[in-house]
Amino acid sequence: MRTVSVRELQRSIKQCVQYSQKDRVVVTQHGEPSAVIIGVKGLDWESVVMETNARFWKMIRKRRNQPTISLEDARSRVSDGRRKYGKT
Repeated sequence: MRTVSVRELQRSIKQCVQYSQKDRVVVTQHGEPSAVIIGVKGLDWESVVMETNARFWKMIRKRRNQPTISLEDARSRVSDGRRKYGKT
């Protein structure tokens, strides 16, 4: 990981963007972390938007904490429901 100040970033943005394709670049302001540059070359727009969407990741964390069922149980439930409503 590379760290650059805002002042240095202004002078070397092209190099920082190139470096960010390999590893993250932390931008500091007055010696404190202020931003992170993450390379996204090769990703499509949808991936970039979803990977950087805080609401999406909050939903994923919430879902991961919920109980799960096995594929066999899911198939059984679907099958039982079809029989219950006369569908095959």
